Amino acid sequence: MLEKQSGFTIYENEELQNYFDYHIYFFKYEGIIRQTILRYKFRDKSYLYKTFTNFFIKNENFCRFLENYDIIIPVPISKKRNKERGYNQSLLIAREISKKLNIKLVKNCLYKTKNVIEQSKLSKEEREQNIQGVYSLKNSEKLENKKILLVDDIFTTGSTVNECCKVLLSAKPSEITVLTIAKD
Repeated sequence: MLEKQSGFTIYENEELQNYFDYHIYFFKYEGIIRQTILRYKFRDKSYLYKTFTNFFIKNENFCRFLENYDIIIPVPISKKRNKERGYNQSLLIAREISKKLNIKLVKNCLYKTKNVIEQSKLSKEEREQNIQGVYSLKNSEKLENKKILLVDDIFTTGSTVNECCKVLLSAKPSEITVLTIAKD
């Protein structure tokens, strides 16, 4: 089921192979949005996180939807990628939403344990294989019976967020919702 809210879309997951309950996104991954996200992610334009989060926060329906979430978790990147880029684009967005909406930011539970080929350079089938087994969970007791908001920048095939959610499910949260800027 796809529910269109004022300014954003909520996708209720009914597919068995996905490990999350909902996916929220604001834009289609095309045109100026695509160009802006690529600049944000790959061209050292970290300040653009404020543009995205301001857009989210100014949407009252979106803020109301998130009122009952306990925890916000950014999709982690490898230490190598973080050093190359200088920042985790998902963490910047998650941190700002956490501050503005008073949702607890948790960075010490979900980890990327392997540096793999960038997903953007792979086909759908290659993405699913590339990302398998690269995330691990620590301090899982913090997540038990919690409503989790997992933040990433782009939902292309869903392989990355799905693998993260698969790992997060072992902590027995009550719900996992994925938030991305855009969906392909």
